Amino acid sequence: MFPHERSLVKRLKDKPFALIGVNTDPDKKYYSDEAEANSISWRSFWNGPKGTFGPIAIKWGVRSWPTIYVIDHKGVIRFKNVRGEEMDAAVDQLLEEMR
Repeated sequence: MFPHERSLVKRLKDKPFALIGVNTDPDKKYYSDEAEANSISWRSFWNGPKGTFGPIAIKWGVRSWPTIYVIDHKGVIRFKNVRGEEMDAAVDQLLEEMR
């Protein structure tokens, strides 16, 4: 998904949009190396040494990966697990609603 996420971040660089990731690799060095190798320019948090059972996944109730939440400007989850063109459409819809 990194190529699509990179294109989304680039396309929306001047819009009120933020992409935030959570990485569940238990090895922090591997996580850092992967972020660098994949040119991750957006904020991405490490879920800790427990990997998929780390604190962020537990708090958000994430049980499958990847899990995608599209959250509006009020902090409300409006879309879940949209990918590719569906993700683009969801984000574009929310940006249009803010006009």
